[in-house]
Amino acid sequence: MKKPNALINSSSPYLLQHAYNPVNWFPWGPDALQKAIDEDKLLLISIGYSACHWCHVMEHESFEDDSVAELMNANFICIKVDREERPDIDQVYMSAVQLLTGRGGWPLNCFALPDGKPVYGGTYFPKVQWKNVLLNLADGYKNDPVKFRDYASQLTDGIKQEDLVPASEELPDFDSEVIEAAIQNWHKQLDLEEGGPNRAPKFPLPNNYQFLLNYTFYFPDNVMLQQLKLTLKKMAYGGIFDQIGGGFARYSVDHLWKVPHFEKMLYDNAQLISLYSNAYRRFQDPLYREVVEATIDFVHRELKGTYGNYFSALDADSEGEEGKFYVWTRDEVMAIAGKDFNIIETYYNINETGYWEHGNYILLRKQDDDEIAEQFQISKAHLNEVVSRFNKQALSVRSGRVRPGLDDKTLTSWNALMVTALIDAHQAFGTEKYLEDAINCMAFLLKHTVKQDGSVCHSFKNGISTISGFLEDYAFLVQALVKCYESTFDDTYLESANKLMAYSLDHFYDQRSGYFYFTSDLDAPLIARKFEIQDNVIAASNSQMALNLFQLGRYFENEEWVELSAQMIAGLEPKMVQYGSAYSNWLNYYLIRVSPLQELIIAGPQALSFNKQFISKFFGPALLIGGTTDKSPIPLLANRNNLSTTLIYLCENKVCKIPYDTVGEAFAALQESSRNLSGLA
Repeated sequence: MKKPNALINSSSPYLLQHAYNPVNWFPWGPDALQKAIDEDKLLLISIGYSACHWCHVMEHESFEDDSVAELMNANFICIKVDREERPDIDQVYMSAVQLLTGRGGWPLNCFALPDGKPVYGGTYFPKVQWKNVLLNLADGYKNDPVKFRDYASQLTDGIKQEDLVPASEELPDFDSEVIEAAIQNWHKQLDLEEGGPNRAPKFPLPNNYQFLLNYTFYFPDNVMLQQLKLTLKKMAYGGIFDQIGGGFARYSVDHLWKVPHFEKMLYDNAQLISLYSNAYRRFQDPLYREVVEATIDFVHRELKGTYGNYFSALDADSEGEEGKFYVWTRDEVMAIAGKDFNIIETYYNINETGYWEHGNYILLRKQDDDEIAEQFQISKAHLNEVVSRFNKQALSVRSGRVRPGLDDKTLTSWNALMVTALIDAHQAFGTEKYLEDAINCMAFLLKHTVKQDGSVCHSFKNGISTISGFLEDYAFLVQALVKCYESTFDDTYLESANKLMAYSLDHFYDQRSGYFYFTSDLDAPLIARKFEIQDNVIAASNSQMALNLFQLGRYFENEEWVELSAQMIAGLEPKMVQYGSAYSNWLNYYLIRVSPLQELIIAGPQALSFNKQFISKFFGPALLIGGTTDKSPIPLLANRNNLSTTLIYLCENKVCKIPYDTVGEAFAALQESSRNLSGLA
């Protein structure tokens, strides 16, 4: 019987996957680091996550092999890190590997001195190459440790300098020319045939398209408007979207959105729910609603916990094969579809278009419903009935298969994104269940992850909250609290957001740079204390904090916070112009500051019902929403409520019009005002 290593007591599903490897793995912590110092051995820091396909491959090839484990145990102190539990560690050693190799990814394998300073690293290594790396590094460190120390010091200096942005003492002018210049460069990166960027693999990058949604509302750019709609459609039609069960895979390996990397992550799906919900509010395209409803159904079916929380991910693999749970043979589809096979074959491309490998097909769409209905000379309603029946039966058949592994830890930041997603869906469609689920999840987060001293925990598992929160936890929790307030007018959400922001400024903010560190000043330090500046698949925690400071500064009439938010973006204008898609959430903030600042305040007994009517009909990225059915302690709402009638205040740049007493009048005025804002250029 195999003996467990030191990972056996971990809560992380990823670490537990490695608990019976012959490698003498340790979790990150003082015991492992001290052991490296005592034995003067290099650290081998191996970072991954439970749903990662190539992490599984390297484990099977190397970490389960006794001869490889013997080499690792003899020469290194081996540490396993779940990048989702410890994104701070991942950031440091990912930076090292990117500086060393020009690329990154997972599995991430980095070798470091006993003090944690990195000396060498890479991603996936085939077994033979891995053994050579182990031998060469072990011999090199024994024979010339001074060379290793000198190189590690240089590399560590590079890591510390990597994300520093030149501080600017002057506040930005918030000139629309910056946005126009960023978009001009962005045009060069478009795939005008398949949507998304003109490269592969393709990641959804929701904050890219949220910015384009907002940008094209204000600026007349038909190319970008069509690109946005094309991308939303191609992703929804592609294999990256689970046509049977809903939900998006992490990315597509090709430029067609066809072949997904089959893991499904909570953070992707939450953000895509928000994106498609907001797009629906603007364009009223029924496809977007279908995508949102199917994706929420997936999240609730596959990732919902018993506390109102949401789990992290589903694996790419099942039964040792990538994608096996999701793909179909032609015979399987034929057996399920029966007499409707000809329609389903065309609808889901059981042909060379949908063919993947080994006789398997990935279900995907190419044609609109109208085209297929006309081709088969049936009504659209009949087509929808055929497809719905097939989907239901296929989902039932698929549920009998061996399921992909579930990563059942709950992360604060990702759950906050899901709260925001559910609120966005509620605002778009008026579905009360979505609001109820959002409020339940937020209640869970406030009860189980926010501590008495105002700090936040990052991870929750088996009824226990662990790991000090990172900036992403605070950033997205504040965002979610503001969203909860928008749909409930419950002041306690804004007050909680205000407290979290104050705590973040006390323990994460760096006066010198004007940015927030990713880790708290109360946490044990790593070799570098990083700033997360560049937007990626998830918006950078600093860009979200800039938006949070600005919003809360307006609600609480705190001009210092408004100014801090502006200061954060001051040094980033050249980067935004050069590579807008990597700074799209910053551009979202910049766009709001370019636009005249609009506020919609609803006060009185019917405030909530009036608000619901507004939100479902009106799309306005720069609009700040507030309201109360009673007296409110929020400064922006002071002296607004006479408690007898419901009044609607429309304000722009701190100047308010005479209040309206009907939704129709106020809505017409808001639409007219928004038309005047269009074409800011």
